[in-house]
Amino acid sequence: MKECLKKQLFGLPSTHFSYVRNIEPGLPLFLFNYTNRTMHGIFEAACDGQMNIDPYAWTENGAQRTPFPAQVRVYMKTPCQPLSEKQFKSVIEDNYYVQKHFWFEVDHAQAKGLMVLFKPASVPVSIKQAPFPIFCAPQCGAERKAINSLENQDIIVAERESKYSTEPSNMNKFESFNWGDEDKLGSSSNTSSSVHDEEIKEHVVEWGDCNDNIKGNHSMLNPQLNRENIKLLEQHPTVKESEADMKQVLHKLKELSVERAASSSSKDCGNDDFTPCISQDVHKEDTFISPEVENRTISELQENSELVQVIKALTERTEALEKKQSGSDKELQQLRDAVEKSERTVQGLRDKVKELESKLNSSVSLGGTCIEQYVEPGNVIYLLGGYDGTSWLSSFDAFSPSEDKLMPLEPMSSPRSYAGVAALDDNIYVFGGGDGNSWYTSVECYNQRESKWALCPNLNHPKGSLAGATLKNKIYAIGGGDGVKCLADVEMYDPILGRWINSPLMLDKRFATAAVEHDGVLYAVGGYDGDGYLMSAERYDPREAYWTRLPSMNVRRGCHSLAVLNGKIYAMGGYDGEEMVASVEILDPRLGSWMIGEPLNVPRGYAAASVVLGDDTTLFVIGGLRSGEHIWDTVERYREGSGWSISGSKTIGKRCFFSALPSSVPPTILPMTTRKKSADDD
Repeated sequence: MKECLKKQLFGLPSTHFSYVRNIEPGLPLFLFNYTNRTMHGIFEAACDGQMNIDPYAWTENGAQRTPFPAQVRVYMKTPCQPLSEKQFKSVIEDNYYVQKHFWFEVDHAQAKGLMVLFKPASVPVSIKQAPFPIFCAPQCGAERKAINSLENQDIIVAERESKYSTEPSNMNKFESFNWGDEDKLGSSSNTSSSVHDEEIKEHVVEWGDCNDNIKGNHSMLNPQLNRENIKLLEQHPTVKESEADMKQVLHKLKELSVERAASSSSKDCGNDDFTPCISQDVHKEDTFISPEVENRTISELQENSELVQVIKALTERTEALEKKQSGSDKELQQLRDAVEKSERTVQGLRDKVKELESKLNSSVSLGGTCIEQYVEPGNVIYLLGGYDGTSWLSSFDAFSPSEDKLMPLEPMSSPRSYAGVAALDDNIYVFGGGDGNSWYTSVECYNQRESKWALCPNLNHPKGSLAGATLKNKIYAIGGGDGVKCLADVEMYDPILGRWINSPLMLDKRFATAAVEHDGVLYAVGGYDGDGYLMSAERYDPREAYWTRLPSMNVRRGCHSLAVLNGKIYAMGGYDGEEMVASVEILDPRLGSWMIGEPLNVPRGYAAASVVLGDDTTLFVIGGLRSGEHIWDTVERYREGSGWSISGSKTIGKRCFFSALPSSVPPTILPMTTRKKSADDD
């Protein structure tokens, strides 16, 4: 935290660079402290979002590369008191995807809401620096005070907004942050605030400091100006008059009277050069003030004293309104807590319903005999883990596209997304990935015939967004990242040896890549290398024992799907560095070139793809992301000669960051053997 503020540098892991790179100078930023869960602001980007502005930031003595390379330089726009999570959570509640974690990007309305919540820190500020209007009291040595009353809150908020949008010195700030006319706060107050500030500045110049020469104070004897002063005072609930102040003002009026008398005498002397006729030895303090002038001044001060009483009454009314507002805030917070509790209860009930449905679907009773249910092999796709928009999943399901059925199987031991999967013999291996908070090294294996999960030897390094494939009776974990860097690593699992072995590195680092095996060769396509999304592809032939480069695709893509259909490799959808795409490219290994294929019906990334064999072999693309908030619940199918079509699946639900594999044996829905009840059974 200290280093962020000292260096005026913010950073995130490289996996967040996809949106850090969109930061431009002038964009408002906020700093979240994980330790005490407070939000700090208001900051402003001083440069474009970049990688490795300081390659050694946030490390001990700069001895290692920074774990947070997606960086941007900042400066303090407005020093403010930090917000607790209880204060800011209601503004960004749509960003929370689990109880303690939220998406880092905020939209315009959320940023605006956060700015309204922030209160300026108690530091000395000038009129030009102040985030809201300032009133200067006419007493010697008095500090300028900001107006904090409840009745003037609209003016304060409107003025704060005008600092970001209309002040000439800030016309280049937040230029990309357009609030829109329809949702500006306090539009009427904004206008009055502007006029109000001009009046304040005029009178601040007239009053000046007590140590400066008095300029234009003769206007205080003008009744019209007094009315303007009274009007100005009525707009401010905080003015303190004291007997000493009144005496001081009276003293200055006496001095002013001397100057006026001198001016009048000069005119009487008829001197063309306007030379004062009074003696240079005459002091202002010794000059006599006429009773009429003094009585008139005292009368005016008495009128101001009555005004002070009115202001005092307004202050008391403001305090009462503040207490009422405080009570309303407490009631609102109680309602929010009740809503959160209800949401947790509803989620718990949903989980319970899923569990009961799973048990119901996995149990079939016929005449007291438990039997096994089977589905034809080759017509089922296994779906593993992922994210449904609410929670990270540990589920393991068998999906039948032809019947549009989703059959829950024995779940994994923990939630797992962004994982690699591969099948070998009758076993399905799932490795790496994470739960939204950390990457795994763990590996699980599912035996399709016994319907049981078992733990396997761990990967050598934690990683996620990797690809998996099977080649020559061995499992390969390809590419990925560990939250700090993108990897070119390839690990191979030999079931006979019972451990993971480092295999030859790829030519490029590939995070969020895709890979397949075809005709005894591995293919790795696209991904993110830490600097940008890739068009490149490469292949690994175990007979050569090294990776060789293939022709590049026509489109950059990562988070895409890869599948083999009728001897050709299909690269589908994904993210090109700016948006999700629907494009499809096809590689014919015999020709060694990419061809543009018919695009998907909708853009999608982080989807799962699988081929179902049969009389009419079909390629399926399931679920995925449309954007950071939109998760698809649809399935697209492709047949050569027929093109893409969207099926009306009603069973898979919203799902992304998951994996898919075709079944090699029929899935056992009920994991128990067929037998009749015996007399020994309870």
